[in-house]
Amino acid sequence: MRILHVNKFLYRRGGAESYMLDLAQLQLQAGHTVEYFAMSHPDNLPSRYERHFPGNVELEPMPESLLGKVEGAGRLLFSPASLLGMARVVREFKPDVVHLHNIYHQLSPSILRPLASRSIPAVMTLHDYKLACPTYRFLDKGQICEACLGGKYRQAVIRRCNRGSLAASTLNAVEMRLHMSFGAYEPVRLFLCPSEFLAGKMREAGVFPERMRHVPHFVTTAGVEVKSQPGGGAVFAGRLSHEKGVDTLIEAAAMAGVHLDIAGEGPQMQTLREMAERLAGGLVTFHGRIPLAEVRDLLRAGSVAALPARWYENQPLSVLDAFACGVPVVGSNLGGIPELIEDRVDGYLVPPDDPAQLADRLRAVADFSGSSYEMGLAGRRKVEEQFSVEMHLASVEGAYAAAASAVDVPAAG
Repeated sequence: MRILHVNKFLYRRGGAESYMLDLAQLQLQAGHTVEYFAMSHPDNLPSRYERHFPGNVELEPMPESLLGKVEGAGRLLFSPASLLGMARVVREFKPDVVHLHNIYHQLSPSILRPLASRSIPAVMTLHDYKLACPTYRFLDKGQICEACLGGKYRQAVIRRCNRGSLAASTLNAVEMRLHMSFGAYEPVRLFLCPSEFLAGKMREAGVFPERMRHVPHFVTTAGVEVKSQPGGGAVFAGRLSHEKGVDTLIEAAAMAGVHLDIAGEGPQMQTLREMAERLAGGLVTFHGRIPLAEVRDLLRAGSVAALPARWYENQPLSVLDAFACGVPVVGSNLGGIPELIEDRVDGYLVPPDDPAQLADRLRAVADFSGSSYEMGLAGRRKVEEQFSVEMHLASVEGAYAAAASAVDVPAAG
């Protein structure tokens, strides 16, 4: 099978890119032919079709110059360069299926037109809530917000939920209104949702409810050692931003007297460092962004992974990685997290923004003995039985087959 993966970035920038690249590697190993389409970027991996990629544009934050703002706004709504580039790639590569990931903004759904005109099956993995929330995350000023659910995009303007900016929030609202009104995503035959929670929110929003399919992510356990020695503290691996709740975790670690290792970078790095020094001097170590192998070493050296999110996580890979290492997880009872963690079986579920309860659960597993050890083994069994590479490849290939046999959908616009 000839598979074209499409994402705005072609390097390991975040979870979406890591998933795409890992899946593509598995597909290559299975004997498929795989290529990519993305935006030009100096960090991109080499691609035989990079000459067809649309030019690089930075949109977060928007460019300072008026010309840059106009170009960026235009790119969100419709990108002739992306459309032309995609048309050339599919003509040359002749894919059997196109697997879309994060295409918003830098590529835009204009890339779907050449697929529809050639009747090429397209599936799209949803890594966030963009098709229901103009600003991706169902957050307004750090708090969960579903005001735009069901196409009420004007709420994004009223609330200025894109960093408090009226212009940016208006642009996001206009983008969603135009794309949904003109059926820009109509050529996508199936939407693959890593969590049932995300699929449910899309259906609740009226976003192609009959095309949503639950396809959980995977984690590789081959060669991944299981923690066997007692001791260690808590570990957080992820982006250091407000919605991740790392500030609550630092407060909880200080209350519990548990050492905390933090792997990752983000806009709150300095604020969190200052908070850790003030509340938990000597108990928190910041490692910055480190490779997955080193994250797994940290997990095995610790006794519990923590994910104290205050937003609707989709299907966080950090939970699956911890389970692969035989380490229990304490996570917020929000979004897709409860689909992964079974309370008191392979971890604990706690309310968001509750450092006292989080501290209590951290203490309960800090020594990694007795029940906490059994929790870690239960997590390992779970990923081997429910989130294996083989199961995921079979699910994805099933989705490809279903998309190929679906009745052709009309072209966008």
